[in-house]
Amino acid sequence: MVFSKRRTDASWIGIVLAFYSFIAIGIAEGGLGVLLPSILKTFQLNPASITFLFLSQITGYVIAALNSGALVSHLGLARMILLAAISLTSALSIYASTTHWSMMVASGTLLGLGIGLIDAGMNTFIASNQQNANQMGFLHAFYGIGALLGPAIATTLLEAQVNWRYVYLVFASFAGLVIVGMIWAIVHHYRPLTQRIEATASTRSNLRMIFRTPTIVLSALLLAVYVGTEASIGNWSYTVQTVDRGTVTWLAGYSVSGYWAGLTLGRFSMGQMVRWFGAIRTIIYSLGLLLFSAGVWWLFPTQLWSLFVMGFALAAIFPTVIWLVPQRVEAALVPSAIGLMTSTASLGAATIPTLLGWLANQTSLGIIPMVIVGLAVFMIVLHHWINQF
Repeated sequence: MVFSKRRTDASWIGIVLAFYSFIAIGIAEGGLGVLLPSILKTFQLNPASITFLFLSQITGYVIAALNSGALVSHLGLARMILLAAISLTSALSIYASTTHWSMMVASGTLLGLGIGLIDAGMNTFIASNQQNANQMGFLHAFYGIGALLGPAIATTLLEAQVNWRYVYLVFASFAGLVIVGMIWAIVHHYRPLTQRIEATASTRSNLRMIFRTPTIVLSALLLAVYVGTEASIGNWSYTVQTVDRGTVTWLAGYSVSGYWAGLTLGRFSMGQMVRWFGAIRTIIYSLGLLLFSAGVWWLFPTQLWSLFVMGFALAAIFPTVIWLVPQRVEAALVPSAIGLMTSTASLGAATIPTLLGWLANQTSLGIIPMVIVGLAVFMIVLHHWINQF
């Protein structure tokens, strides 16, 4: 199955909707790190217990991984994204309203499903245009904008003595606008998003073929480690700086926004970097810069500029790996391949921060920067392995 590459005169509308949907999921994910201490205090949790909130998202990501290709085929992209946006908005609303930790954990499945489907669907939509790497970079840059806004909004509202639950209501309102956009696309029969995709094979058959393609399987693993690293820095850096290193709260909060600002700047630059260095070398240079800046964050705890550099270093990796998919598999397999890769990546976002929470609970929060260095080394090894095929 493959998206039509014919672009209508109004194709910019679909691109704008894709960009905004990534702002929404960036806000939903990026704001959590600043809210973690408040959630810990409200429910009287330790760092190990809070990781169940990350872990609960796995079921939703798995559902998205196995079904995104089939849903696009049967429903069309707009209806799938509508379903995803309803799921995401519902999860954020439950976070804002429930007084039961178990309910908050359970609703993580809805969050994972919503983010996983939006991620897979919009990546496939943008990747169908192989003539413009800038669009893929911009898509993920707008995620960075959302992830930058999330902690900035959360920090500002918390400093104004607003309860963390109301912060999640604000986040839910951003996700709700994606619902409005998809309803518009469906009602007005906006073809770039509503056309159904002809399936050349069953979803199960496509997945079997994908699992037999080493570059895609290893790329999925690379993205799982990558997104787990990205999420771990975003979720834990505020707590590491304030609790373990004694950084003042406002400075730590805005330094997390600096991390996401670096990510956003790097993604707006991705297209230019690919033109200068090529896609493979862009990833190699990015991983090298990540290893350097992660080492600085670990070894020099009083500085905060390394968070910005880590964000910039991480920026190009995910969109460049996704952009390479149509060059590595036949067109019919692209939606399922990207669905598997993005959802596997989301599994990394749930499991790696969870493991770091458990490690921190057994030792101290100071172990987290050291593990980030190890994850950077592992990604360098994986990327080298991928390029052997």
